Amino acid sequence: MFRSLLALVVFAGALLSPATASADGSPPLSVPDAQLNAALRCSPNVGDADRDPVLLVPGTTLTPEEFRWNYVRAFAAKDWPYCTVTLPHNGMDDIQTAAEYVVYAIRQVSAQADRKVDVVGHSQGGMIGRWALKYWPDTRADVDDLVGLAPSNHGTLLANAVCVPGCAPAFWQQRAGSAFMTALNSGPETWAGIDYTSVYTALDEVVTPNLDDNGSSSLHTGAGRISNVGLQEVCPLRVADHLTTGTTDAVAYALVVDALTHDGPAEPARIPRSSCARLLMPYVDPATVALDEANMATTVAAQVALYPHTAEEPPLRGYTES
Repeated sequence: MFRSLLALVVFAGALLSPATASADGSPPLSVPDAQLNAALRCSPNVGDADRDPVLLVPGTTLTPEEFRWNYVRAFAAKDWPYCTVTLPHNGMDDIQTAAEYVVYAIRQVSAQADRKVDVVGHSQGGMIGRWALKYWPDTRADVDDLVGLAPSNHGTLLANAVCVPGCAPAFWQQRAGSAFMTALNSGPETWAGIDYTSVYTALDEVVTPNLDDNGSSSLHTGAGRISNVGLQEVCPLRVADHLTTGTTDAVAYALVVDALTHDGPAEPARIPRSSCARLLMPYVDPATVALDEANMATTVAAQVALYPHTAEEPPLRGYTES
């Protein structure tokens, strides 16, 4: 009964924690607890399940709605505990602020479940967890797997062109060679005790280049266990773009499930060949997928067109210099 009540508390978004620095030097969170708390939503079984809860983190321009009709359905059908975090302003503003939402979510979900958390994110959502783990070291003990779907781990050349006349803060920060990306990737890219799976597609038109495991999404350094997997490595004729890699692709989904059900990161050799014959991941409704994709594309287009532009990249926070 007590555990059920705790699960309902998380589902209602009522957990609070003090925004104070950790003993290991993790910086205090600047966003008020009430805002951080309101952005976190979890399934009722987070405190009762016998497996790690999954934290879903959306990409730039998007909200957790991008997962409602795919991964949320899948995890609910499997009775896997899951949570979503809403990044402020659809992930278009300063990623350093958005990262605080992820830090808070990791801490709260791990505490509620009394076990580690698996983080699965798309695009910015697949990269932002690394910022949290780098600059809030206390979160490393709370994370088991970090799975990025088309993650912008080393930025994108596309943003370099887009930002010439000015762009949204998150676009500035996701440029290849930005101050943000330089800080993120200085030192080790991964941390001991965490399994990292980076799923990329050679047909990515947003996070570029991503032709092989030397591309933007892939990770190579640090003490974490790493698996960089191209969809075309698993299925040579696979057709998947940036958005479908994070939302509907059956092979990407198979890699996510493999990572979350085995010790270590995803292993391409374990993916059944039958996945190559499937266009859509399980639990995506073929009758509504066109509408769901259209709604997502509309959200992306509106954010790109209407979100205020700035003339330069947001400055790095002081904690990046320590």
